[in-house]
Amino acid sequence: MKLRSTLLIALTATASAIAVLAPQATMAQAATPKLAQSQAGYHRLKVGDVEVIALSDGTIGLDKKLLQTEDRHALDAALAFAYVASPLDTSVNAYLIKLSGKRVLVDAGTGTLFGPTLNKLPASLRAVGVEPEQITDVLVTHVHTDHTGGLTDGPKRLFPNAVIHLDQREIDFWLNPINEAKAEQSAKPFFQQARTSLEPYLQAKQVQAFDGATDIFPGVRSVPAPGHTPGHSFYRLESQGSTLMFWGDVMHVADVQLPDPSVAIDYDVDAKAAVAQRKLAFADAAERGYLVAPAHMAFPGVGHLRPDGKGGYRWLPLPYVNDAVAASR
Repeated sequence: MKLRSTLLIALTATASAIAVLAPQATMAQAATPKLAQSQAGYHRLKVGDVEVIALSDGTIGLDKKLLQTEDRHALDAALAFAYVASPLDTSVNAYLIKLSGKRVLVDAGTGTLFGPTLNKLPASLRAVGVEPEQITDVLVTHVHTDHTGGLTDGPKRLFPNAVIHLDQREIDFWLNPINEAKAEQSAKPFFQQARTSLEPYLQAKQVQAFDGATDIFPGVRSVPAPGHTPGHSFYRLESQGSTLMFWGDVMHVADVQLPDPSVAIDYDVDAKAAVAQRKLAFADAAERGYLVAPAHMAFPGVGHLRPDGKGGYRWLPLPYVNDAVAASR
């Protein structure tokens, strides 16, 4: 009962934070000049012999007040050092894995739930020659609506031929009517949006839940990382000795949370556990040297970590490579 109460209190805080996100998005649009045209929404890379494509769902403003730290001076100093100001331009990234006979999407973007600067994932997919109907599987890191809102368009499944994979703990928490009934009014939209995103796939028997660490496909394995949400999961892709870890919401503001992984955010259901997971994830990636892909790192969001010598970490983005053989004229 104590854990459930703690989670619901945290969810209430999170819902309040999201309730103010739309005004903050307006602020971001005022602070940052609008582009006349949309950017290219994809970036190709290889992990061993597997093609991975980073896909942009768009960018939205994030208020620095959502970050949880007692040292606001250090937070402001970290942002100033990175030449960024609040509201922070925050990417929402998804990733396409091309496996033999499969087109696997990691997270599904926001859909129409977060305003006009997002919901670009379908266009990004089509730009790389993939229609939503061709997606065979979606690996959901967690059920927050910036990762699952794009699964549906109203009651319609946007990926009608896809199997949805996620940890059973996410289903048990977000689709539990008892949890919704006991939640504060401001937290109820989380549960309602989870139903909107998942129930069409559940009714079509297109959801496969797993329990913790599970081999999803050859070379693709789920890695439990609870804290941000009860069933928050990473996904590890391995091919020919190379590894890419899809990190979901291990962090939201790299310029702050890389130098100081102890900084939480209001969106964390269990902030203490989320901080612990972030510290473990950062340390492991830096020690072992594999690629990581956080959902909210500046697009395309793939790179390595190195210790910065001060107790934090430095981000080393994967360089842009365009070395395909040019087509003959």
